[in-house]
Amino acid sequence: MPGTATSAASRTATSAATRTRVPAAPARALGAAAERLEGLDKVTGAARYATELAHTPPDCAYAWPVPATVASGRVTAVDTAAALALPGTLAVLTPDTAPRLGEPDDPNLAVLQHHTVPHRGWYVALAVAETLPDARAAAAAVHVTYAAEPHDVTLTPDHPGAYEPQEANGGHPARRERGDAAAAFAAAPVHVDATYRIPPLHNHPMEPHAAYARWDGDHLTVYDSSQGAGPVHAVLARLFGLRRDQVTVVSQHVGGGFGSKGTPRPHVVLAAMAARHTGRPVKLALPRGHLAAVVGHRAPTLHRVRLGAERDGTLTSVSHEVTTHTSRIREFVEQAAVPARVMYASPHSLTTHRAVPLDVPTPSWMRAPGEAPGMYALESAMDELAGALGLDPVELRVRNDPATDPDSGLPFSSRHLVECLREGARLFGWADRDPRPAVRREGTLLTGTGVAAATYPVLLSPSTATVTALHDGGYAVAVNATDIGTGARTVLAQIAADALGVALDSVRIDIGSTRLPRAPLAGGSSGTASWGWAVHAACTRLTERLARHAGPLPVEGLTASADTTEEAGRTPPFARHAFGAHFAEVQVDTVTGEVRVRRLLGVYAAGRILNPRTARSQFIGGMTMGLGMALTEHSTMDPAFGDFAEHDLASYHVPSHADVPSAPDIDAYWVEEEDPHLNPMGSKGIGEIGIVGTPAAIGNAVHHATGIRFRELPLTPDRVLPALA
Repeated sequence: MPGTATSAASRTATSAATRTRVPAAPARALGAAAERLEGLDKVTGAARYATELAHTPPDCAYAWPVPATVASGRVTAVDTAAALALPGTLAVLTPDTAPRLGEPDDPNLAVLQHHTVPHRGWYVALAVAETLPDARAAAAAVHVTYAAEPHDVTLTPDHPGAYEPQEANGGHPARRERGDAAAAFAAAPVHVDATYRIPPLHNHPMEPHAAYARWDGDHLTVYDSSQGAGPVHAVLARLFGLRRDQVTVVSQHVGGGFGSKGTPRPHVVLAAMAARHTGRPVKLALPRGHLAAVVGHRAPTLHRVRLGAERDGTLTSVSHEVTTHTSRIREFVEQAAVPARVMYASPHSLTTHRAVPLDVPTPSWMRAPGEAPGMYALESAMDELAGALGLDPVELRVRNDPATDPDSGLPFSSRHLVECLREGARLFGWADRDPRPAVRREGTLLTGTGVAAATYPVLLSPSTATVTALHDGGYAVAVNATDIGTGARTVLAQIAADALGVALDSVRIDIGSTRLPRAPLAGGSSGTASWGWAVHAACTRLTERLARHAGPLPVEGLTASADTTEEAGRTPPFARHAFGAHFAEVQVDTVTGEVRVRRLLGVYAAGRILNPRTARSQFIGGMTMGLGMALTEHSTMDPAFGDFAEHDLASYHVPSHADVPSAPDIDAYWVEEEDPHLNPMGSKGIGEIGIVGTPAAIGNAVHHATGIRFRELPLTPDRVLPALA
């Protein structure tokens, strides 16, 4: 059964405070494999998503946006006559007729505010009608005239427009250098100098981006499919010139996001705009074919990795140079070289990012931005170095495990990568591996195995929360957290129950609304750590109040609040990261070029695992997404039309059940890790580390199977088969 592997450290349970009004021997909540509290609601359809209101108002209207059909230029005219003549059409908003908005921080939210078209798919009109079919028909009837301009959507490593930005995503310096990496590389007796390419990738959550907006006088209420109601709330207030108390945003159930819902997107602005213009509630759900152009994507990345080493495998030089694209209206630079700054010990290091502004949609967050593509390149190069040295790939990584963070010089708060590698090798049967490539053949099938390391930073944000002791003996926890399918409700209830010293079923959780205590968005694997800290602090304070309280509770119950701004804002003098190791076994069909993953194992060091059931789900979900990145997922930018060619799940191939091995052939384990420098729960984020390293492990396994090194993802048959000929 998946779960804890060999212990790197043991952790004792925190004893709960005792009080007269609660059981003296409460059940231990943290660490238990609790089922999702909302699971039954989801499988029975009772869980309501953004546009699935329990009672849709009879006057609710529907909106459908009109995307631009040129890649660069200006709108010169919008003919709405035919659309307005259709039955059911209420309005057609254009850059000339749409309500004026305040200036957004993100230019992508300045929808229908100007006539410029920065990329194909930019919204140039919005049809509003009585029904969804009416709205779609009206949008199709809108005729837009353009003054098209030449466009450039092609990323090349030597593009004349490339520049070095000051920062990459996350505030990381675009360039960092220690020592003289070029000279050390030239002097090293063993070298790897390789280039790797990753195409554009798209998030494709199950629930498309959708919103319901309603105006009650000057008060705006929005139900939005978002990873954070708070950021949406702030943006809408600014755009529509409202006070914060004039806006309510609800994101109670969210059908996935993978980063694409981490910032407000145009749909929610358009829904609010249409509702204000028509005076009626409006629903707007983006068609999946629009998502590639308007909700962000993982930018393509071109990598050059140079590793220099002594003959015993000791690294002397690490260089990782990345070129990526960004849009012309907003800079977003995938921080793909950043992981190389912390992974391995080397006296000389160079990591750089270059960006090329193109006539493309603005890239944005996608699960493990930076780490996912960056570690594919770095861990592939490490495998190539192991081959050049004749050294086991696991041993090469172990030999270069640093005692302190190579980038900052700080000690790690905890780092058990070596334990993950050793334990993963044991569980996977790595010792039985024949290191020679292309020697395991069964008929037309070649079999190989590969390994790669993984890392993800520990991120925290300030949060607030309240908890109330109720007359019925229960406890109500309120925090504006967002559950995007990760099990946040359940784990937060476990944190509260543990801190209160009560059974899990005594805790009620209220999340997903700006009416609740403010909290950060669900992103950067930081949600549980951030929200949970505030919940833990509020529950701890409540136990103290209850201990001092005499007599019956007040009618409204007894409440305690917490704000972790000060505590979470302190930065301890440690480098804080989660680590992991991935092992993969693949079979390559020499007749068809098809690659099948037969086994996939992840072993992680991610602090205290708060719920093994939901944690395993997160780890394996990330690994599955990594499998898709390695074998099936890619997007193609058409240079003539300036558009992503893959618009739906028929052409953009997310892995299906047939592509993914079943348990126990896909599994996740973890080493126990005690780290007192994180948060009161001792937890690290787990939502993204599963994807990091998985593509490299699979790619390295394909090399071991075939003896051929592929350096461009995905490893589709059309790429693999010609190389096997």
